[in-house]
Amino acid sequence: MIESDTIKLLRECDLGIKMGVSAISEVEDYVKNEDFKSLLTECKNEHNTLKKEIEELLEKYQDEGKNPNPMIKGMSFMKTNMKLMMKESDTTIADLITDGCNMGVKSLNRYLNQYKAADEYTKDIAKRLINLEEKLTIQIRTYL
Repeated sequence: MIESDTIKLLRECDLGIKMGVSAISEVEDYVKNEDFKSLLTECKNEHNTLKKEIEELLEKYQDEGKNPNPMIKGMSFMKTNMKLMMKESDTTIADLITDGCNMGVKSLNRYLNQYKAADEYTKDIAKRLINLEEKLTIQIRTYL
């Protein structure tokens, strides 16, 4: 049970990171404020560092991780582009990123509760990812 829950939680963290990095990549070229852009780049780099850690663990368990559902990713892409077409601003981007982070935090907490038997190291990774998302939402509040 421990190994099964560990792998499932790692997959969800992998998915969350892929969605987060993708979301930041979609908007970072539109960001006008250099400090805001810097925060997004730093967060993306921290996500990628965690991603490497997760990939190593998934490889250990001979698992390929989890990719975003193409339908959900497409809908997210469309929402982002529609909002930016209506009003391309740092405020719009901060709003989109905040929504994404909040969804990520909610999902990861749900998975932490669901996969209680996961090993402590994997739970720690999930908690670090949650903290990254929460930290970013706090840091970008001034751009809302």
